[in-house]
Amino acid sequence: AGMAGAFLMEIRRGTQSALLVIRYAAAELPSAPVEVSVCADSLEVRSGGSCDAAALPAGVRLAPSSCRGLRRLRGDGLHLRMRLRRPPPAADVVFTLRESLKRNKNYIFYCQSCGDIVVKDRKFLRVLPLPSENWSDLVEEWCCHPDPFARSTLHPQHGDCFVGDTYFLLNSGNESHKSKENTKVICKRCKTMLGERVSSDSIKYYVTEVNIQPAEGSFSPTPRSQFIQSMVAQCLLELSSAKSTFRFTIKGDNGKTYILIWLLNSDTLLVESLGSSSSHNDFTLFGDIVTPSSGPVGAWNAVKVLYQPCIQCRNKELADAWENDMGVHPLKFPSETCLELLLILSLSTTSLPPSLRCMNSFQV
Repeated sequence: AGMAGAFLMEIRRGTQSALLVIRYAAAELPSAPVEVSVCADSLEVRSGGSCDAAALPAGVRLAPSSCRGLRRLRGDGLHLRMRLRRPPPAADVVFTLRESLKRNKNYIFYCQSCGDIVVKDRKFLRVLPLPSENWSDLVEEWCCHPDPFARSTLHPQHGDCFVGDTYFLLNSGNESHKSKENTKVICKRCKTMLGERVSSDSIKYYVTEVNIQPAEGSFSPTPRSQFIQSMVAQCLLELSSAKSTFRFTIKGDNGKTYILIWLLNSDTLLVESLGSSSSHNDFTLFGDIVTPSSGPVGAWNAVKVLYQPCIQCRNKELADAWENDMGVHPLKFPSETCLELLLILSLSTTSLPPSLRCMNSFQV
C-alpha cells in the first residue's frame, strides 16, 4: 500500500507474456530518477529516498532477463513487457450452464437481486440443451423442402429443464409471477424482471436474474456486478468454444440492440495492486471480485473484449451490418441488465490506463 508506482499487469497464459504498467498520475511524476527492479516473484520501485515493493501472487513467476520495451506514456506511467518463467495455473474450467444442474437433485431458484424464492424445491429428471435462438433461420440453408419444424414448439414437462444460450426454460408448475400487463415474469418482492412467459405452461428465466442453489444448501448472495460479469463471460466462452463465433450482439427483451461485443481472448490473468490509482470510485478492474487472502495485490481471471455501445442510435450502421451477418451471434437479456452490463464495461474501461482503453474504433 502506498506504492508510488501502483501497478497493473496483464498476463497472457497462451503466449506466457506480460505487460506491466507502473502507474503515475500526471501530478505525481517523480522529480528524482525512478528505478524499477523486476524479480521473479516481486516488483520494486525506488524514487528519491522512497522504496515500494509488492510481492506477486502465488503461481506468477517472471523472467527478469526478458524485460524489454521500457517507455513512459503521459497519463499512463511506465510500460514494460516481459516473458513468464512458467505459465500461471490454468483458470478454472468454466462449467456449462447445463452441467451446473444435475438430474434427480432438488434446486431452489432465487431472485438474484433480492434473494426471494422464485422456484421452490424443483427436481429435474431431464436437463437438455436447446438449439440457438436463430436456429430456424438456418433451416432453409439445410433443407431442400419446406421447413419441417415450422409448427413445432418445445415445451418442457414438469420434470424438464431446457437450457438456452441465456436462459432456463421450465414448466411453470404452480409458480405465478406473471405481470398483469404483459408476459413479463417479475419478482414479487423487488419487482425485478426475471424472465418471460413463453406459453401457458412454460416460463423462461434469464441466467443473469436467477441464482440457482441446491435445496439442501443455504442461499449465498453474490454482488450484482460480479454475478452479471460471471454469467455473461460464461455465455461468451461457451458459445465461442462450441460455435467458433466471437462477435455478439447484446439485445434487450424489447428487441433493441444495446452493445456489440467482440471476444478477443479468455486466457488473460490480471494482477493489480489493490487501492491503486487505477481504482476510480472504489471500482477496480473487476469490481468486487477479489481473490481471497490476496493481500495488497489482487489477481483476476478475465475475458478481454472489444465493445461498442448502441444506445441512443450510436454505431447504428455497424449494428445493422452485424445484424445481417450470420457470423454474429445474438444474446438476449432483460433491457435493464443490458444497461447494467454497459455500465460495468464502461467502468472497467475507465479503470484501465488511457493507452489501453481503445483498439481501433472499439473500447476495451
